[in-house]
Amino acid sequence: MGSGVKANILATLTSKILGTMLLNGASIEQCVETIVKTLPVCKVRQVAYSTFSILQIFKNGDAYLVEFDNPSCVFVRDGKLQKIPYEEKVIEGKTIKECRFHAELNDCFVLMSDGVIFAGVGKVLNFGWTWNSMADYTVNATRVTLSASRLAAMLSKACDDLYMQSPGDDTTVAVARIINSKAVNIFTGPPMSKEDDARMMRDFMRGPAKRIVSGGTSANIVARILHKQIKTSLNYTDPVLPPVATIDGMDLVTEGVLTLTRALQLMKQYVEEDIDESFFSELDKDNGGSKIAKMIIEDCTELHFFVGKAINEAHQNPGLPFDLSIRQNLVAQMVDYAKKMGKDVTIQYY
Repeated sequence: MGSGVKANILATLTSKILGTMLLNGASIEQCVETIVKTLPVCKVRQVAYSTFSILQIFKNGDAYLVEFDNPSCVFVRDGKLQKIPYEEKVIEGKTIKECRFHAELNDCFVLMSDGVIFAGVGKVLNFGWTWNSMADYTVNATRVTLSASRLAAMLSKACDDLYMQSPGDDTTVAVARIINSKAVNIFTGPPMSKEDDARMMRDFMRGPAKRIVSGGTSANIVARILHKQIKTSLNYTDPVLPPVATIDGMDLVTEGVLTLTRALQLMKQYVEEDIDESFFSELDKDNGGSKIAKMIIEDCTELHFFVGKAINEAHQNPGLPFDLSIRQNLVAQMVDYAKKMGKDVTIQYY
């Protein structure tokens, strides 16, 4: 209740209480009771109050949605808006809407604060965006992208435009998409011993995955063992990064250190900064670094690194140990940021 710093503190406290209690198996009745007894009472309105929306999706597909005083969740399945069969209950004098259901592949859920449906009120639109208009926009947007983060950025940008870059209310959007597990394998750097080339390649090719080869020597190993040709390109779409190449059977073939550095920069930006449509424009660029980052951010749930420990004399003093190498440092940071994104990450050294 209220605005600015006060509302932010109450919202943060509410989300911490709900997240902790639900994670530990508490019921919604216990959660609401705790919130009512914990939040300070507003001196003007004489209530302890914070709106909330909760969506839990479990690994078996079971889902639980509960809302209090926020706009209803936008639920899109098979490209169509779905009606959510809420049940209402009164807890501590507050009317709570909840629903239990089974989520399916490609389902999309958008939770929001009321600043979203009031976007543009009194400015671009007389009565704001409205829930129905926002839901229609979401349905169309889900046909453009399967990325939850990209969709959240699109919806936030639409609200910002309607507010004419001067929002009159908190405008929060949270998006969840149901996708299959997607593995990405990255082969970078030759092994210490040439005798391990075949073993490293065999591990890299195991199982269904999208496959990225990063580094000239690495690409030569892959081409030699697969008996394929490397087709190089002279299309310099970025003045700093060497162009990508192709090898039949590989999803992406790039230069090594420079390209991984660019990919790392984008991963770091995604994790640490507020992202908007300009970030996704950078992610869509036609260069190796953007392509690696895009694949990891938007098309990956499991990331597997296959890293050769041979030192590239062109990049570094070969007398230094691998632990101090540029490649090892890049890979270690990419692993860290991928884990922060919620990816399952493994790494094997050769």
